[in-house]
Amino acid sequence: MRLIRKSGVHNRALSKAHATPPATVQEARSRWGSFGDKVNLLQQLLNEQYRLCSYSELRADMEGIGYHIEHVRPKSKYPPSTFDYMNLTASALSSDDLMLLKNETFAGHAKRSEYDPVRFVSSLQTDCARYFRYLSDGRVVPSALLSESDQGKARYTIELLNLNSPYLTNRRRKWWEELDDLVEEHITDEMCLRSLAGVDLLPRNQALSPFFSLTRQFFGPIAEEVLTQEAPELL
Repeated sequence: MRLIRKSGVHNRALSKAHATPPATVQEARSRWGSFGDKVNLLQQLLNEQYRLCSYSELRADMEGIGYHIEHVRPKSKYPPSTFDYMNLTASALSSDDLMLLKNETFAGHAKRSEYDPVRFVSSLQTDCARYFRYLSDGRVVPSALLSESDQGKARYTIELLNLNSPYLTNRRRKWWEELDDLVEEHITDEMCLRSLAGVDLLPRNQALSPFFSLTRQFFGPIAEEVLTQEAPELL
């Protein structure tokens, strides 16, 4: 999971709505349903996330699927946070994608209204990346470096967001295999490895390649060197 740094540029319509936040669940649902600037808001969220899903780091647009605006603290439990920009991210999938994936739903739509603020690891949490480890078979698991309590938080988050859905696991495995094949071709040339890491770690046109955290872990010290020198804002 990659940390999302919220920009200081707020959506004017959202700020106006948040000035008088909903007090009840019914009001939150009604006002969010009629909020008219969701297209612009979603684009703003995607720009600050480099087009990665806030939970899975999938590039949904490259998969032919969509995104939705995710309330980290669900509006059904936290009505006053409905229009709080600091509570909003862009998550795969769009509502239209749910029928296509059915039992493989993941990310925000898998989370729905479930949320335990003590156990949930959010991409808005500054240390979120340390909770997860990516395996060559495509799975994401709690980092072995965590305390027992923090491993529980990681497991809760992985299960709640269905981050090991067959859809995601398959794509992460293929991504790992692609990286592995490229490294095998250039293993004797350290400069080439650095260039390879840069291709999938550095943004192009305000967008990152999918599975940034997996790629960062895969390249290890080389990735840290590339990011420190060329994109410290992504650290």
